[in-house]
Amino acid sequence: MGGFSPEWLALREPADHAARNPQVLAAVGAHFAAKGSVTVVDLGCGAGSNLRGTYAALPLRQHWTLVDLDERLLAATRQTLAGWADEAREQGEELVLQKGDHLMTVDTRQADLNKDLEWVLGWQPDLVTAAALFDLTSRRWLERFVAGLTSLRLPLYTVLTYDGRETWQPPHPADARMLAAFKHHQHGDKGFGPAAGPEATDVLAEAFRKSGFAVSIGDSAWRIDETRRELAQVLAKGIADAVLETGHVDPATVADWLAAKAQNPSALVGHHDLWARPV
Repeated sequence: MGGFSPEWLALREPADHAARNPQVLAAVGAHFAAKGSVTVVDLGCGAGSNLRGTYAALPLRQHWTLVDLDERLLAATRQTLAGWADEAREQGEELVLQKGDHLMTVDTRQADLNKDLEWVLGWQPDLVTAAALFDLTSRRWLERFVAGLTSLRLPLYTVLTYDGRETWQPPHPADARMLAAFKHHQHGDKGFGPAAGPEATDVLAEAFRKSGFAVSIGDSAWRIDETRRELAQVLAKGIADAVLETGHVDPATVADWLAAKAQNPSALVGHHDLWARPV
């Protein structure tokens, strides 16, 4: 798995933060409200957006371990977090951040979540979290992941898992064909075997419930308007490129669809947030 640039992650971050489901996030915060500190492992951390979107709901003292396979992104996340914080300093291999009343220590670790999953979960944090990750993984990997979490009684908070909903305005005659082809592409192997794609949240929820965990799910759709025109255009280009790889829609139709989306597009792109915890 790879191929996510720091530029793309920065472009999508405001939409990601605006889309987070407030009820799910509040439930996570309530779970940890009595604790003075919390340890968190963030899987597929990218450039640190998930920390920036989550920290305010958690106790004032936090330790984050940010995990990614991409060394570029691990370097970018340290730089981005240092610039985002009110104060930042190096402490050995850790980064110490002050943001408002919150004091966070952060360490970054390179890991392959296929080969190293059990090792990572073995750190036994108070919370495991991830953003925009699990639709890229396979059903088999998700079931293995949930088995690891439930055996250790570790809760999971995950946000922005793609769910297959897309509505573009203005509409285009090829919208339905483009979406069907894109969903087909989403089920391709992204490094974990055939991807669960839009079904990932349902796979996670079913596996957690079978293991006796309580599960809460909330809508976290992107609602993209003229204020996020660049995001819409980059997203449309990514969808068009993926559809072309499938061969399910002819290139002329894809080009016409993409040209239409360059003209003041707006869109709803469906995601779900999930909070699973032992009871």
